[in-house]
Amino acid sequence: MDVYHAVRTRQSIRAFTSEPVDRAVLERVLEAATRSPSGGNLQPWHIYVLSGDPLAELKKRVGDRIAAGDSGDEREFAVYPPDMGSPYRERIADMGARRYGAIGIARDDAAGRAQARAQNWNCFGASTALFCYLDRDMPAPQWADAGMYLQTVMLLLRQEGLHSCAQIAWSEYHRAVAQTIAPPPERILFCGMSIGHPDPEVPHPHSVRAPLSETVTFLD
Repeated sequence: MDVYHAVRTRQSIRAFTSEPVDRAVLERVLEAATRSPSGGNLQPWHIYVLSGDPLAELKKRVGDRIAAGDSGDEREFAVYPPDMGSPYRERIADMGARRYGAIGIARDDAAGRAQARAQNWNCFGASTALFCYLDRDMPAPQWADAGMYLQTVMLLLRQEGLHSCAQIAWSEYHRAVAQTIAPPPERILFCGMSIGHPDPEVPHPHSVRAPLSETVTFLD
């Protein structure tokens, strides 16, 4: 698989089979991903990979909280701008319509959307999950470095025939994740990532990307 094909076929999968992911494959991917760029070679990411009993424990812990009506922990950082303007507002609305529409959930079906969204914390059925932490004193450039690292991981997973879904949603239950992982207190959870094999019985629509003219300016 060449890099262009890996980029084209990478997508956020939101329905996985329970098939386990080979530990040797994960180690190969994560070893190669250490070559991701980072300013000053700080390599600011701290990665935890969960499967088996630890992941099952985490899924149950959050699932029990959701079932009890718990809407999550106090946010440690903003995920989106508080007043999202155009064209971002339209893009996120289009993504939601495509995602929920593909699985037959209407725009006005709040309960159905909430139920589908809750699958985030079941890792969409995946058998493996990765959690990315950074030191709390790291400024924005190091968070960007972590993003580049995670993209590298996702592309390498494609090379291995695997899929993934990066999930900032895990930051909504960061205390539950910390109860399972027990990271040092100086670290903050950035996001999770579900990893595995897509369920062939569930549609996996691609989101639409903006044309190049909307996001790129060439100055010749």
